[in-house]
Amino acid sequence: IDYDTVAVADKCGGVTVLRAPADADAAGDAAGGGAAALAPVARYHVGDVVTALRRAALGAGGAEVVAYATVSGAVGALAPSPSRDDRDFFAHLEMHVRQERLAPTGRDHASYRSSYAPAKDVADGDLCAEFLALPADARRRVAADLDRTPADVAKKLEDARNRVL
Repeated sequence: IDYDTVAVADKCGGVTVLRAPADADAAGDAAGGGAAALAPVARYHVGDVVTALRRAALGAGGAEVVAYATVSGAVGALAPSPSRDDRDFFAHLEMHVRQERLAPTGRDHASYRSSYAPAKDVADGDLCAEFLALPADARRRVAADLDRTPADVAKKLEDARNRVL
């Protein structure tokens, strides 16, 4: 991703963004000696074996993302949040939609996204987009919990999608 940051995928369907510590030198040693451990910045369980990872802009003028493809043909992207407010907003929206929209299998969404390692600092955009499919009263309830109107939440989702595409 950059000089100090790398995105990796494992055979269990997880994508992790790792960063070298600030005090690591070019030889990989952290201050004080020994091998520098890469610290996980973000972690997410895709649910399928990732066969390709690329840093790319998906559209002209779009923000750079980490795009991935899986063995079953799914394509996805991990997009950075431009601000802490956006990161907090989408984390809370995901939490509320997860409670309103139960999985048909009965499996807890959070435990699924943390199947082999705990999910870290990634909001599930597909689940957040399910806000638009909620019944009107549920959309109003979720938006009120976020101190916004349903139209504001829909606009925020559209802005995030347009930023990437």
